[in-house]
Amino acid sequence: MTRTLDEWLAYQERVNVRSIELGLDRVREVWQRMGAPAPARRVITVGGTNGKGSTVAMLEAMLTAAGQRVGCYTSPHLLHYRERIRIDGRDADDDALVASFERIEAARGEIPLTYFEFGTLAALDLFARAGLDVAVLEVGLGGRLDAVNIIDADVAVITTVDLDHMDWLGPDRDSIGVEKAGIARAGRPAIVGEVEPPAGLLQALARIGATVERAGVDFTVQREATGWQWRHRDGLTLSLPDPALSAPVQYANAAASVAALHALQRMDAELATMDLAAAASSGLRTARVAARLQVLGGDPALVVDVGHNPQAARALAEWLDARPDMRVHAVYGALSDKDVAGVIRALGERIAHWHLAGLEQDTPRGLSAQALVEQLAAVLPGARFDAHADVASALKAARSAARPGECVLAFGSFFVASAVLAESARLDWA
Repeated sequence: MTRTLDEWLAYQERVNVRSIELGLDRVREVWQRMGAPAPARRVITVGGTNGKGSTVAMLEAMLTAAGQRVGCYTSPHLLHYRERIRIDGRDADDDALVASFERIEAARGEIPLTYFEFGTLAALDLFARAGLDVAVLEVGLGGRLDAVNIIDADVAVITTVDLDHMDWLGPDRDSIGVEKAGIARAGRPAIVGEVEPPAGLLQALARIGATVERAGVDFTVQREATGWQWRHRDGLTLSLPDPALSAPVQYANAAASVAALHALQRMDAELATMDLAAAASSGLRTARVAARLQVLGGDPALVVDVGHNPQAARALAEWLDARPDMRVHAVYGALSDKDVAGVIRALGERIAHWHLAGLEQDTPRGLSAQALVEQLAAVLPGARFDAHADVASALKAARSAARPGECVLAFGSFFVASAVLAESARLDWA
């Protein structure tokens, strides 16, 4: 009997009792049984703690502007599973996904696959059938043992390395950096987007034999009154527009994206004539990605961000510091494996009132509002807050409390962002 897409996704959640199972042997074996076709002529793999989704979006927009046929694989999704796989700027449709899942199921036999591994194989399968020029693959967790790493990247991008998923990746930036370095390949470019990367990352890239290009060393950013300049050690200088994605950290993501295309251009004859400045400029003006400081309008304004770890919270703090007179009401929910105290500490007194939302109804990993209350009280004893059973209740309360000229900032998890995006449409926030 043919399953619908929703039925397939429910099946994938049941077929493997482990939601996360790092390792490449199982997924590589299934891919080989499927013929292991190349997903595209060239592959860029993007890893890192934060900034992956924005970097993928910029690469997609830049390559499309250069006339390339592009496929992108990202995770998790916000409103619909189809968002995870895009070909030529369009989300995969249900029928294509169902057909791909059927092919994967026929090939896997008794090999167990996780929900993420099914999705990764589906992306690779659909990309290979589309005859793409470039596939851009986002790492789901870590890098070295993540399912996307069964594909050899022509160019690897590592955006940032910070403390997250420590139960899986290690206790410090050095050990986490080693895991993220695993997406690089010997003799191929590895773009490091962070000016001060951990030594563990650089040492691992050296052991692999990758050709490392570092932000602040091999390419630099110079902000100007309007726009910015990107400079490479080989003498190339590009004058570029400000990214449409508004957070200050997006300049680092943009610089890494341009460095990746510059590296790819040097190794691909079909891209040799690409006007890098024109492609990068067009991509920066048009790249959009949901829930990355996404302003949904209204007064008070509603802003949504998927930031869920201390590094992302520091980026939010930097954005708020540029708006010191804006009073902020936070709608915040978190998962049990996140550094809630670190997030709260990074934002500190920039938040006028916290609306703490329980996520235990959304996922077994979700923290209750009471757990968040306890963390907030420990870090910011004087903070003003209200506790709510779910995100919808927290958003409604924040909207009632905020006044014109103020801001409601919803963040902390993809579960928060997806709920707010759905609820804001229902409330007609704008």
